[in-house]
Amino acid sequence: MNLEAQIETLAKLGLPLNEGLTASDLLKSYSREDYQDPPFDTILFAYGIEIEEEPSGRFFCDRVWSFDAECIYGDSDYTTIVEAFHRISGKQKSLEALSDEIDVDSGHARLRYTIDGQQRDFRPRIDNDWVDPNVAAAIMQDFGGEGLDF
Repeated sequence: MNLEAQIETLAKLGLPLNEGLTASDLLKSYSREDYQDPPFDTILFAYGIEIEEEPSGRFFCDRVWSFDAECIYGDSDYTTIVEAFHRISGKQKSLEALSDEIDVDSGHARLRYTIDGQQRDFRPRIDNDWVDPNVAAAIMQDFGGEGLDF
């Protein structure tokens, strides 16, 4: 399946390329052959990573995130996870007062945020660089909702 057909299929499934982006933009990260064999593997990965050009912080598709659970190294790593789930949820819920403190060496981690007025306060377990699966599940539940399951 060619790249353009994959883009069209994903758009029909609710995963459109963000406004102003085209197949040409995707081809700056991977070759056409990478996208086409096998189909959907590379494009779904690419949809979920940051675009490798300025300005930074942009994604190919705001409804996809390529989540690597080995990503806890220090401050802001849990806030990045919360922000990503907020983004891919379509920002259906309000997010405020987001902060974290992470010291892997001392085994201390804390994550706080307010979602739709409800305060959340977690003490993630430190396991090398792995995300605490219970905290990740709670974050996904917070941002899920009617018609949106992670």
